[in-house]
Amino acid sequence: MLTGLFCCAVLVPVACHAEQKCNDAILASSPDSNFLLHADGTTTDNTTGLMWMRCALGQEWKGGSCNGNAADFTWPEALKVAVPFEFGGYSDWRLPHKNELGSIVEERCVVPSINATAFPATTPTFFWTSSPYAGLTTAAWSVDFGYGVITATEKRGKIHVRLVRGEE
Repeated sequence: MLTGLFCCAVLVPVACHAEQKCNDAILASSPDSNFLLHADGTTTDNTTGLMWMRCALGQEWKGGSCNGNAADFTWPEALKVAVPFEFGGYSDWRLPHKNELGSIVEERCVVPSINATAFPATTPTFFWTSSPYAGLTTAAWSVDFGYGVITATEKRGKIHVRLVRGEE
């Protein structure tokens, strides 16, 4: 039996979504106060100064939330789609490096392990970073927003992308 999963079907089946679980006894690593939310679908991390797209690529910012499904990309595709990408009036978006993407993991939550206010409708799965993995030339670093794990993923695998702008 799976717990924490809610599946819906209204004439046609739709995707299952897990309910985020947070341990309030643990201090938030990415609290709401860290983020300045902008109406254009971006948020600024007050700690790092980085501006993030609140939605994954493939989703649409509409009505104050991320709608639709996140697109999947191989690592080479992710690097290419990030340059030149325009959103929110900015054209200097890029794929975040390992430490940048890891900085928005919410360590007290799982499924997804991210601040759900700043990053609504985040799929609890893997997202690419721009960082190659030194231990294996066919892999790059990714962040699993299901459980907050930073790991190596084969570059030919297709996973999600969230873009950032600011210092590198």
